[in-house]
Amino acid sequence: MPDFTITKGEKLRGDADFLREVISEHLHFTLGKDKYTATKRDLYECVAYTVRDQMVERWINTQQQYYDADVKRVYYLSLEFLIGQTLQNSLVNLELLDNCRKAVHDLGFDLEQLLEMESDAGLGNGGLGRLAACFLDSMATLRVPGYGYGIRYDYGIFTQTIQDGNQVEKPDNWLRYGNPWEMCRSEFLYPVQFYGKTVSKNDERGKIYSDWVDTEEVMAIAYDTPVPGYNNDTVNTMRLWQAKSSRGFDLHYFQHGDYIRAVEDIAITENISKVLYPNDNIFEGQELRLKQEYFLVSATLQDIIRRYNKGHLHLDLLPDKVAIQLNDTHPALAIPELMRILIDREEVSWDKAWQLTRDTINYTNHTLLPEALERWPVDIFEKVLPRHLEIIYEINKRWLEEVQRLYPGDMGKRKRLSIIEEGDTRRINMARLAIVGSRKINGVSALHSELLKHQVFKDFWEMEPDKFTNKTNGITPRRWLKMSNPNLSHLITQKIGDKWITNLTELKKLIPLAEDSHFRSEFAKIKKINKERLSKVIFSETEIQVELNSLFDVHIKRLHEYKRQLLNILHVISLYNRIKANPEMDWVSRTIIFGGKAAPSYFIAKKIIKLINSVGEVINRDKAIDGRLKVIFLPNYRVSLAEKIIPAAELSEQISTAGTEASGTGNMKLALNGALTIGTLDGANIEMMEEVGEENFFIFGLKEEEIKALKEGGYNPLDYYNTNPELKLVLDMIRNGYFSGGDKALFKPIIDSLMGEDAFCLLADFGSYVECQNRVSELYRNKEEWNRKAILNMAGMGKFSSDRTIEEYSQEIWQLD
Repeated sequence: MPDFTITKGEKLRGDADFLREVISEHLHFTLGKDKYTATKRDLYECVAYTVRDQMVERWINTQQQYYDADVKRVYYLSLEFLIGQTLQNSLVNLELLDNCRKAVHDLGFDLEQLLEMESDAGLGNGGLGRLAACFLDSMATLRVPGYGYGIRYDYGIFTQTIQDGNQVEKPDNWLRYGNPWEMCRSEFLYPVQFYGKTVSKNDERGKIYSDWVDTEEVMAIAYDTPVPGYNNDTVNTMRLWQAKSSRGFDLHYFQHGDYIRAVEDIAITENISKVLYPNDNIFEGQELRLKQEYFLVSATLQDIIRRYNKGHLHLDLLPDKVAIQLNDTHPALAIPELMRILIDREEVSWDKAWQLTRDTINYTNHTLLPEALERWPVDIFEKVLPRHLEIIYEINKRWLEEVQRLYPGDMGKRKRLSIIEEGDTRRINMARLAIVGSRKINGVSALHSELLKHQVFKDFWEMEPDKFTNKTNGITPRRWLKMSNPNLSHLITQKIGDKWITNLTELKKLIPLAEDSHFRSEFAKIKKINKERLSKVIFSETEIQVELNSLFDVHIKRLHEYKRQLLNILHVISLYNRIKANPEMDWVSRTIIFGGKAAPSYFIAKKIIKLINSVGEVINRDKAIDGRLKVIFLPNYRVSLAEKIIPAAELSEQISTAGTEASGTGNMKLALNGALTIGTLDGANIEMMEEVGEENFFIFGLKEEEIKALKEGGYNPLDYYNTNPELKLVLDMIRNGYFSGGDKALFKPIIDSLMGEDAFCLLADFGSYVECQNRVSELYRNKEEWNRKAILNMAGMGKFSSDRTIEEYSQEIWQLD
C-alpha cells in the first residue's frame, strides 16, 4: 500500500518528498481520510490544497507589497472568466509539475488521472471570458498589480450533449464537489440595492440631493482565487461575488406551515449569481441580466473604494491609484454607479465626480454586430435602478449640450450621439454610455479598431479622436503552449532556450530551423503523438476511428452564423461529392473536427449543429469513401478539451465574414501550436498574416469593404447558386433531404436563410473558399513543405502573447509606472 507518512515542522519547499508529505497531511487532516479510503478525487483535492499552500505566502506578500508601495492598481471587470482547469496551469507557473508528478506517483497514483478529476470553471461563453483569464495570467507574470472581478456563478456555461445529432443542454454544476482553489472572504460583504424610488431632499445646508429609498437589498460575498505569475513570487487575485439574501429565514410563514414561502425570498434573491447567461452575441433584455451586471459593478466599486480609502484621506487621487477596465459593455454600469457613490455618498460635486470617473474608467469593445450591443429599455432601468437612470439622464443632458456647442443645429448628429435612443421603446445604449464615460476606448485588433472609428462609432471618434486606440488581443503561452503541448515546448526550449515562455518574440529564432530537416522531422513526430492522443479522445467521445495520416482540419469556436461553420460543412459536402464521383483518384484524406456550443435560444445555430452531425453520419458510414473523409463533432467544447485538440490541429479554420470578428484568439492558439490557417481578412487574421507572411497563410474571400459594397449594391445569393454548379448541387442535396433521411423540412430554415438574405455572404465566398481548400490539399501532399510553413507560423506568433497586450494596456491606457 502507498505510504502516507507525515513529517511536520519543515519549511515550505517544492521538492517531491516535501510535496508528498503535505499531500498526505491534507488527506488526513483536511479530508479526514487514510490510505484505505482515499479515492482519486480525494487525492486531486489534496494535491490542489498542497499547490494552493505553495501560493498562499506569496499571495499575502504580494498584496502587502502593493499596500506598502501604494501602487496604482488595475481592476479588470468582466461578467465572464473562462478559467478552465487550474491545477496543471498552477503547477506550470510555479514550476512544480515534475516534482508533483513524482510525489503523486510515490503515493500510488497517476497525476494525469488526477488532472481529469477537476471540473472546468466554465464561467464564460467563449473568447471574451477566455481572454479575461489570459489577461489575469499575464498581469501576474508581468507583476502588474491587477485584480479580476466577476461573478461566482453556481452554474457555468451549460454542458452540451448530442442526442440524435441535436444539441441538448444540461446544467453545468461545476461546484458539485466544491472548489479547492477559492477562499471565502466573508468579511468582505457588501449590500447591493435594487428597485425602490428616488426622492428629493434638503440636507442641513439646504442643498437638494436625491435619496434612493424603499430598496430591496442583496448581499455580495467575496470568493478569492490566487492567480500565480510564471516563475516569480507574484500572486494576484481573482475575486468573484456570490449573492446572498440580506433577509433570514421567514419564521412567520414557517410557523403557519408555508415552508416553501418561508425560504422563497432567499431563493429569489440568490438567483442573481445562480447561472451564467449562455449567450454573449445576441442581446437579451432580461431583468435578471441587468441585475447581474449591477450586482458585479456595485460590489466591486464598494470594494475598490474600501481598498483605496485604507491609504488615502480624500478621493482626489483616485485616477492616480485606480484604473478600471470594462471588459465590453456588461460592466458599463460602473460609470453611473461610480458617479452615484461620489455624489450621493461622498458628497463630491457633479463636475469633480465626472472628471474623476472619466479619468478612472476605460472601455474595451469586443463586437461589431449591432444585435450584440446592449440597449436596455428605459422602463426596466426605471424599475430596477431608478437612481442610475436619473444619473444617466443628467450625463446625457450635459453630453448633448457639448454636442450642440460643437455641432449647432445638427439634429442627426445629436441623435447618433445620444446615450438615450428615442423610438417606440426608449432605450439606453450602453456602448455609447461607456464611450462617453471612459478615458480610453479600445478595439481588439487593428481592423476592428478602424471599423469602430470609421463605422460603428464614427461620430464619437470625430468628436473625441484621442480617446480611441487599439490593443490587439493575445493569449498566454504558458497555458497554450508550455502546458498544453509539453513535447513541442520541450523541443523549442531545447533549440532556442526558455526565454520564449515570458518573451514570445523569442520564437523568431525558430525561423532558420524551419529549413532544418531534422527539426522538421522532430516537429512532425510530436504532431503525430498529439494526433494519436486526440484520436483516442475522439473515439472515446464518438466511437469513430480516424485516420492518423489524414489532415486534421479543425473548426472550434462558438456556433454563430458569422463564424460560418456552415460554410465549412458546405465545402465538406462538395468534397464528399468529388470523392464519390472519382473514387479512384488519389485524394488527400481529411478529418474535419468541429467543436462549439450554440446558445440555447439560437435556433439556426442549433440547426447547423444538427446539419454537421447529419452530414457526418452519412459520410462516416459510406464505405465508398473508404475513410478518406471523416466528419467529427466533439460535444461539450470547453477549455480542457481545447487543450487536447489544439496541439493536434494541422489546419485552423478562421473563416468569419470579413468585418464581423473583432479579433479571435483561437486563431492564435492554433498557429502557436503549428497549425496553418485558412481564413478571411478579418479580425486578427490580418495581423497574423502580416507576421508570418502571406505565402504561409491561406487567405480567401471578399474583404470587408467588398462585403459592404456587395450588400449596398443589392446582394442576391441566387446569382451564385445559379452560376456555380457545385454549390447548387450541395444546396440541393440538403434541401432534398439527402442528409435527413428524405425529410425536406428539417433543414429548410438553413436553405431559406442562404437563398434569401444570406446575411454573412456564404454563397458569395463559397467558390473562393473551395479553391483555397484545394490549395490546402495540394500543399499537404508535400509534408516537408507543410511542416516548414507550420514552423514559420509558430515563429511568427510572438506578437500575439497576452503579455504584449498587457504591457500596452499598462503603458498606454492604465498609465502604470
